[in-house]
Amino acid sequence: MTEGMSLRERKKFQTRHRLLAAATELFAARGFDKVSVAEIAEAADVSKMTVFNYFAGKEDLVLAPMEEHIGDVARVVRERAPGESAVTAVRRQFLAAVDARDPSVGMSDSPVVLGVRRLIQETPALLIRAHAFSMRSYALLAEALVEEGEEPSLARIAAAQLIGTRNALITANQLRLLAGESADAVAPDAVALAERGFDLLDKGLGDFATRS
Repeated sequence: MTEGMSLRERKKFQTRHRLLAAATELFAARGFDKVSVAEIAEAADVSKMTVFNYFAGKEDLVLAPMEEHIGDVARVVRERAPGESAVTAVRRQFLAAVDARDPSVGMSDSPVVLGVRRLIQETPALLIRAHAFSMRSYALLAEALVEEGEEPSLARIAAAQLIGTRNALITANQLRLLAGESADAVAPDAVALAERGFDLLDKGLGDFATRS
């Protein structure tokens, strides 16, 4: 993952990963509310100020990686090729992410990633914010479709179906990985389920938002 990075970029990446790992381990052991930023800094062998240089607050130590992907679906739809529908573009990106074992589609079995997923499920404040990220993804996708001239009400309906399908597929992947299966074992079924899910969606939306 650090290939092609400069020495400075590698050090920043390593520090960020160390902070995330330390925070996840402490949160899992004692609970989100009972761990301080100072304790996370000490566990990662950095200063408290360094923590805030990388993350705005304690919640961001859990949710920052997820927040980075809020605009993924809208971006994929905006960048799709002529003749490609919104459904086809989102399907293509999702399957590529499964193949890459990308955490953003629930396909990473890294202990740190799985620890974060468990923590979010067990912490109401984090779960609420994660849900807000999903709603923001939906809003950004609807905006992208409206910008292309789609009727706002239909754009919102289509965006809800696309985001809802992705979320259901991601949840299915995460449940199996959290139950102890490896990403490599889950991947073939994840691809098959995604194909079935997007097929159902394609029958409903079909050529909607096909770029001319």
